[in-house]
Amino acid sequence: MNDATIIEFAGRDTVSDPLTDLLRKGARELLQTAVEAELDAFLAEFAKHRTPEGRAAVVRNGHHPERAVQTGIGPVTVQIPKVRSKTGAPVAFRSALVPPYVRKAKSIEAALPWLYLKGISTGEMGAALKALLGPDATGFSAKTVARLKAQWAEEYDAWRKADLGRDEWVYVWADGIYSGLRGTDDRLCALVVIGVNARGEKHFLAIEDGVRESTQSWREVLLGLKSRGLNAPKLAVGDGAMGFWAALEEVYPSTRQQRCWVHKTGNVLNYLPKRSQPKAKKALHDIWQAETREDARKEFDLFVGTYEAKYPKAVECLVKDRDELLTFYDFPAQHWQSIRTSNPIESAFATIRHRTKRTKGCLSRDGMLHMMFKLGQCAEKSWRKLRGFAHLADVIEGVDFINGIKPSTQDQAAA
Repeated sequence: MNDATIIEFAGRDTVSDPLTDLLRKGARELLQTAVEAELDAFLAEFAKHRTPEGRAAVVRNGHHPERAVQTGIGPVTVQIPKVRSKTGAPVAFRSALVPPYVRKAKSIEAALPWLYLKGISTGEMGAALKALLGPDATGFSAKTVARLKAQWAEEYDAWRKADLGRDEWVYVWADGIYSGLRGTDDRLCALVVIGVNARGEKHFLAIEDGVRESTQSWREVLLGLKSRGLNAPKLAVGDGAMGFWAALEEVYPSTRQQRCWVHKTGNVLNYLPKRSQPKAKKALHDIWQAETREDARKEFDLFVGTYEAKYPKAVECLVKDRDELLTFYDFPAQHWQSIRTSNPIESAFATIRHRTKRTKGCLSRDGMLHMMFKLGQCAEKSWRKLRGFAHLADVIEGVDFINGIKPSTQDQAAA
């Protein structure tokens, strides 16, 4: 006896949606009209070409077989016209809207990395897209996704060699992103660098495979960026990992250092019992939220005096980076929100951490790097310019900000 309580919904693939059908019909007519307009413009270029008998040298010659293009509203069919030359010269019409061999819109291809990151495997991609686009959606087999992944690998390799010398890079954020890998207990440590240029635009500069954030691994990343034209940034932001800072002092010794307050807060609280953490966290916030460096130092000394006797390791963790934690006071106050932490990297890779944790290692090493790269490309499109980016010019010129405020002309003259 079958005790299952699930009732099969017969004919679910044939359920009609009048609105979707109407949209597809309108899209099909609009696309066909646009392609015909392209053809008219193409034939107009040959209007003056004539045969010896005075007839048009290039004429219409029927249509190619109808084909479907996968779009966000499902498959939309189109027939591409053909042309023929009466003079024997080779002439072919190519639609810019629907080039040869194109079977899916770019928006659909852009969705594939996201579906992959959300946990949809290559074998399940076709079924997932049919659920989103309708039962007629085709062309999304595992082989299709594999070909796209190979294309992402080529794009990643080209991106790693892109010239960085065309921009002036002012700030950089650096962090190591750990993710589980398929078929191994080892974890990938991706060394990630984000930079902001003089126009306030944030871009990924490096996503490289590393070895536990070692100095040698970071040295290789920074030397690679330098060879691609990266100038010495004015400020680097990161956690307390010694490997990055040691490498930075070798490759870019003039770059100033800012420790991430989010990482530092978490590290300090780890040395405290849970009952003391809320109060200690508030005390740490009072340091980096102080209006001036002098006020921050007072709050710093207060924290040390309060916790040093009972929790010396927590105080030692905080004090060892005292100067580097307060560097942001020498930069525009409008930038403090962005340069006090390495959150730009953390937020961008939250999706990857979620998927790899849920699936307990779902990607190969190269596949993980390529997915991080694709995620980075998608994230960049939604990033806003750095708040107060107009002050980046002052930072580049080396203006000495005092507690986030640019000195007046009179103050500079007196100095």
